Amino acid sequence: MAYFNNKVVVITGGSEGIGKALVDAFLAQGAKVATCGRNYDKLYHLQSLYAGKPLLIHTADVSKEQDCKNFINSVIQRYGTIDIIINNAGVSMRSLVQDVELETLKKVMDINFWGTVYCTKFSLPYILKNKGTIVGVSSIAGYRGLPGRSGYSASKYAVNGWLEALRTELLDSGTNVMWVCPGFTASNIRNVALSKDGSPQGESPMDEGKMMSAEACSKHILKAIEKRKRTLVLTFQGKETVFLNRFFPSLADKLVRKFFFKNGELVK
Repeated sequence: MAYFNNKVVVITGGSEGIGKALVDAFLAQGAKVATCGRNYDKLYHLQSLYAGKPLLIHTADVSKEQDCKNFINSVIQRYGTIDIIINNAGVSMRSLVQDVELETLKKVMDINFWGTVYCTKFSLPYILKNKGTIVGVSSIAGYRGLPGRSGYSASKYAVNGWLEALRTELLDSGTNVMWVCPGFTASNIRNVALSKDGSPQGESPMDEGKMMSAEACSKHILKAIEKRKRTLVLTFQGKETVFLNRFFPSLADKLVRKFFFKNGELVK
């Protein structure tokens, strides 16, 4: 894809999962890439894999406004501009509303929603100048509330709504705004999902082997960016869920309940 050659691409949360697959894919297409994450060791390992490649790493917690500002400033200092930003950093959760601590919900919102807002806001002047692309890696949970993931669903609904408003504001600017809903994708997000008290869950309740790989997901995202799509919903299950929730919401309630619960207990 010559389209991405020499483009400056910012990817939050690029040390693992979909983010790492995106870093791999964009570097392979000749882009200049910058990524951030909270774990320096993982970022350093990523950089070591691409010695000599145009990859900037920066330690940042996207839930913190100043960290995001510093990250974007480091990108401008290195590359001088930004063509594409992909807001990929995120965290999930698994707890019933009656059990979850309020601080856990706030933490999920701070990372998933405010992280997207901060990084996009600081990147916006450069992307507007280049008539570039703003991407939010959202979720099917942003179209359909998922039990046990109330805070995650709320944060992704917020991301979708915010990006839709931004897209409408920028409709005549030449800048494209897109949100991507991967559906269930094999990544580390469920292993590090927050439990009711905000601690990492430590294991995935899903069968990761049957899910779309992060690498396959990244290829779809690159194609969608090049085609300047509005939305991208991946996997048959994801598309089916969005369709049923739009046209048959009561049926969707029952099917989603059946999927996530067994004998009245949350199992996924």
